[in-house]
Amino acid sequence: MKLKKIITKLLSILILTLAVFSPRLSHAASYVVETLPDKTVYNDFVVGPGKYQVDMKPGEKKVVNLIVTNRLGKEKTFQLQTEDFTGSKDIDQTVVLLEGERGPYSLKDYLKIPSTTFTMGNAQRVTIPVTISIPTDAQPGGLYGSVVISTVTTGQEQVPQGDSSVGTSPIITRIGSLFFIRIAGEVKEDINLKKFSLKNDASVMDGGPVNFELLYENNGTVHENPKGFIYIKNLFGAEIGKVEVEPWFILPNSLRQREVNWKPQFLFGRYVATAEIVKGYDNQKDTVSVVFWVIPWRLVALVFAALVIVVSIVRWLASKISISVKK
Repeated sequence: MKLKKIITKLLSILILTLAVFSPRLSHAASYVVETLPDKTVYNDFVVGPGKYQVDMKPGEKKVVNLIVTNRLGKEKTFQLQTEDFTGSKDIDQTVVLLEGERGPYSLKDYLKIPSTTFTMGNAQRVTIPVTISIPTDAQPGGLYGSVVISTVTTGQEQVPQGDSSVGTSPIITRIGSLFFIRIAGEVKEDINLKKFSLKNDASVMDGGPVNFELLYENNGTVHENPKGFIYIKNLFGAEIGKVEVEPWFILPNSLRQREVNWKPQFLFGRYVATAEIVKGYDNQKDTVSVVFWVIPWRLVALVFAALVIVVSIVRWLASKISISVKK
């Protein structure tokens, strides 16, 4: 498996290097090219949208547009390729691009692009039509793939220092646009809220912001997009805050953690946060609460110090003032 990845990377480097050093090898004529008024150099390129979610039927075909913008400050040759991706049980990995490997819910063979290489100058934008063709015998469920755009920076393009260039190894930059395809039919939908807590399982804080974490597991055959709200109540049961949890995707056979931030102006005392998350199917909703305390230690220490000073002053004054009673 590691050998296959190494071979795939070497082939990518070879193709991109040949494209850079050959005479202008531009296939941009296959695409719609625009020149943008903003010529600012950001030393990067932009790919969008970053995600497509499409519902399709077996035998159906759809075309969507992918946009690539060159902001590198120079003419560059780009390579496109299709790859599968999958979820992960590691909460630090949102998705795993599989490069040459086939995923458990493979889509890459059903993604078609007119040309795999094109060249464009700085401040130019290319529109790439991507055709999604689902076979007639496709089973209901989710299919997941990506179109990955890459470019190469060679040693000759490095910033010079003195009389020589810095570095000689090609550097490949890769950006992927993810495709989430749901094939119509009977599917298994099963996501479970594993945990709702404050970040790092905190229960006592000295102030805001308050960072909540939601951990979901997807045991179904399609991705889900849960969403909802977190409601915060104080010691007296009054609602003092409401934070929207925007939709986020959870791939099949994976764990996905979502962090939600609440930024109140001032907190002191005991609070209860309740998450109400709509799963997105069968009108199911998860409702779970967590209790936490906010004690601003610095403020408490300052108030305590001020009280000690005031009491000390009063006692000192009392010791210096004598009261005589006339009989």
